[in-house]
Amino acid sequence: MKTELDPDIRRFVTEMTAAWARYGDLAAVSHAEARRIGEEVRAPWTRGGPRMAAIAELKVPAANGPVRVRCYDAGPEETKPALIYLHGGGWTLFSLDTHDRVMREYASRAAVMVVGVDYALSPEAKYPVALEQVVTVARYLAERGAELGIDPLRIALGGDSAGANLAISACIRLRDEGHSRLIRAMVLNYGVFDRRSSGESQRRFGGSGNMLTNEEMKSFWRNYLRDDRDAEDPLVCPLRADLRGLPRALLVVPECDLLTEQSVQLADRLAAAGVSVKLEMYRGAVHSFLEAVSIAPIADRAFDDTARWLLSSS
Repeated sequence: MKTELDPDIRRFVTEMTAAWARYGDLAAVSHAEARRIGEEVRAPWTRGGPRMAAIAELKVPAANGPVRVRCYDAGPEETKPALIYLHGGGWTLFSLDTHDRVMREYASRAAVMVVGVDYALSPEAKYPVALEQVVTVARYLAERGAELGIDPLRIALGGDSAGANLAISACIRLRDEGHSRLIRAMVLNYGVFDRRSSGESQRRFGGSGNMLTNEEMKSFWRNYLRDDRDAEDPLVCPLRADLRGLPRALLVVPECDLLTEQSVQLADRLAAAGVSVKLEMYRGAVHSFLEAVSIAPIADRAFDDTARWLLSSS
């Protein structure tokens, strides 16, 4: 069955694909060079959008060295809920800068302090380094967030793609450590929740020309995992985890994505575990579609939907 892309999303895919193609085969360059290229390709899509009352950066002490975080404050309330946000990029690419507009959109629309985490990238830092950093930042904001204007009783955790994986895995880790109420809500945007994808998803949405391909996903897993045994760890593949006692969850799911089936499966598993869960499916959308907000009303609607849900959670 052929699925039609939203016309504005089709333009986004075409322009993004052409931009990547100008740099040739990324597999032939170093990780540092691939990241530099990724910053250039993504830069046009971060322009414009809401203006912040304040943007500040700080270093959060952590076991493997301080973690840089960036706080987006749209004002004017002195104390507000927080959304810790984790950018995507297969644990390998992208940054606070590539996702700057995404975070500003959330800060403005949901009246939250968005805290972006500059977690360590793979393969230089393999599992569980990034996850441990995210957990450390969450604990820090619960303890010290009031100093930043954050209500420590109203902290949500979210991310896209690999960032969504880190978000739910951090919540599982915090629950297992006895801090199940530290995070009050999860926002999981087109997340990767298992190493396996079905043959149908790979065939329909994983080929060349898609925003996320089968080959890219395989390389991301190679970068993130220390060895194949890590793939059996529920903190790596949370579809295999005990999901009881997790915070309420919103899953933002594009229809035309290699990972769509994983979000649907996760929503079913969360509901079966007694977790309050809402899945929003965006017809004709693709992986990373939120970054098309400057041209695509469907991305604009997704931000508004999430903002309303966050406001109802705070």
